[in-house]
Amino acid sequence: MKTFFQFDERETTYRKETLAGITTFLSMAYILVVNPIILSQAGMDKGALFTATALSAIVGSLLIGILANFPIGIAPSMGLNSFFTFSVCIGMGVPWEIALTGVFVAGVIFMILSVMKIREKIINVIPQDLKYAIAGGIGFFVAFIGFKNAGLVVSNPETFVSMGNVASPGTLLAVFGFVITLMMLVRGVRGGIFYGMVATTILGMLTGNIDVPQSIIGKVPSLEPTFGVVFTHLGDIFTLEIIAVILTFLFVAFFDTAGALIAVASQAGIMRNNKIPNAGRALLADSASGVAGAIFGTSTTASFVESSAGVAVGGRTGFTSIVIAFCFSIALFFSPVLSVITPEVTAPALIIVGALMATEVRHINWSRLEIVIPSFVTIIMMPLTFSVATGIALGFVLYPLAMISLKKWKHVHPIMYFLCALFIGYFAFS
Repeated sequence: MKTFFQFDERETTYRKETLAGITTFLSMAYILVVNPIILSQAGMDKGALFTATALSAIVGSLLIGILANFPIGIAPSMGLNSFFTFSVCIGMGVPWEIALTGVFVAGVIFMILSVMKIREKIINVIPQDLKYAIAGGIGFFVAFIGFKNAGLVVSNPETFVSMGNVASPGTLLAVFGFVITLMMLVRGVRGGIFYGMVATTILGMLTGNIDVPQSIIGKVPSLEPTFGVVFTHLGDIFTLEIIAVILTFLFVAFFDTAGALIAVASQAGIMRNNKIPNAGRALLADSASGVAGAIFGTSTTASFVESSAGVAVGGRTGFTSIVIAFCFSIALFFSPVLSVITPEVTAPALIIVGALMATEVRHINWSRLEIVIPSFVTIIMMPLTFSVATGIALGFVLYPLAMISLKKWKHVHPIMYFLCALFIGYFAFS
């Protein structure tokens, strides 16, 4: 097992990998609760959605762990489940069965692109400075999510965002978790992020901010209402409206996953010569999980940026992903316990992990404007637009334009010019 997952080469142990897997699971376990709530508003069965969410996470995490040896968790994407429900099903009036078939087709196209190594080629031709910007930008984005979940940052009609009510019980609980985790990390306590989450959960239950579960074991809901629905609606997707939806799923999922892979590989120190090892296998695992998820009955899956929480604890190999999958398997039978993992519990971990990921920006060449401006826009627009894909797209547009301005167009790979034109068209017509 240690040889298969390259423990010695990546300087890790079973203890580190197991703790990392549990930490990542706790950071992303909210998807088991939130995904069914969001997708059920499209008319889908909430119980079946819970099971489909868990099964897609199990399949995806196992695949990326075994095939690519990556410490990443895969589950239904938060951004795309909202797009699926509110834009496609409610906004456009598309029945959820047809929308889910669109997710399935997008996943199949992803698999074809992965097998042909087109996705891997695109990731490898991204300039190194932009990769550092993507990793750092995701750090700011993750931290922003953490501040939002903690209630420290709230919406404001006059200033867009502002400071939240620090005296509210939930925010105070998150602040406690943040301080405890910070103190443990700066003192060199391994697993400080995990222990901080445990301490926050215990305090939350003692103070009444988190409800104590009334039961431990729950019945696994039936998958029958959603399983295999996609196969009966394949003939309904050949309209311009649905094709546009499929292309949107493709665009957002592609670059969300690319961003997560770049960020985690950079943070874990496994990127070599500006290339991600086993990137093709990782992308194949990601796309295959999307196909499986659609068959089970959930929207598009993606590599979770919350995986960086496990990497911060010490996760370096696919064994971390195996542990994540195992935790999701257990969660199928212990659904009542998941109620204790509230946004306030995970917020401190996300803020601190965001800070750790943001350190990647130090590698950017800040002395050259043609690099500084595209990198800065990539970084800042991720949290401001609440979209990793949008930040990446803007960077891909600006970088080739800047290089052309300096008459260094030969230094840019032709694929980058193609993506630049593609994204300009996307922004113009989306």
